[in-house]
Amino acid sequence: MSAFGMERWKGKVAVVTGASSGIGAAIVVHLAKAGMVVVGLARRVEMVEALKSELPEDFKSHLHAIKCDVANEEDIIKSFKWVEDKFGGVDALINNAGVAPKKEILKSSSQQLKEILDINVMGLALCSREGFQSMKKRSVDGHIIHINSILGHHVINMPSLGIYPASKHAVTAITETMRHELRTEGTKVKVTSISPGAVRSEMTKGLEHLGEFPFLEPEDIADGVLYVLSTPPRVQVHELMIKPAGEPF
Repeated sequence: MSAFGMERWKGKVAVVTGASSGIGAAIVVHLAKAGMVVVGLARRVEMVEALKSELPEDFKSHLHAIKCDVANEEDIIKSFKWVEDKFGGVDALINNAGVAPKKEILKSSSQQLKEILDINVMGLALCSREGFQSMKKRSVDGHIIHINSILGHHVINMPSLGIYPASKHAVTAITETMRHELRTEGTKVKVTSISPGAVRSEMTKGLEHLGEFPFLEPEDIADGVLYVLSTPPRVQVHELMIKPAGEPF
């Protein structure tokens, strides 16, 4: 972590989507322990509430859980309105919510394809819109972080990934587009894409047949989030790629 550190984020508000398990849950715990007020958005809101048990007693009150389906624009708007009413607005947004179909594009129904794009692309874009408007309104040095994937940069030979790599390629393009938009707006809000390799989580269940295939742990990505947030205002970490040692692609 940089010498600049997380000090300036203490007491600031972070919104984390897809916060119920895996990478999102690890990010929620790391940010709360760093002294941030954390609002975890998830469909399984009870799992976010349960994360308080992983926090020291003095930090349990830092975590708040909101039921939100990022595929639903009304849910998103209501959630960010709640954050504004309760805490004044959002300072850091971590777009982590995502789903992977494990089904080929040519065998998928239109509804299955739409669900992936609604969550992985539209949900991310809409949460970014709401988060940015909150940051701009209060002229804060905010930060928007997208949890992307190495599959947003390179498509591997695994047809069962379906439309997932396409949705993550969209995140890569959105990140660059947002960087230009933020620069043009003249704000001090930064945007970062973090692209992990395979991470041990609910999403990667079923890959066990690959034998000694190396995995990252969710905490590794949470550490990356803290590193990115800890950089000084002059530093733009545009893309942080994190691979497990020995990854074959």
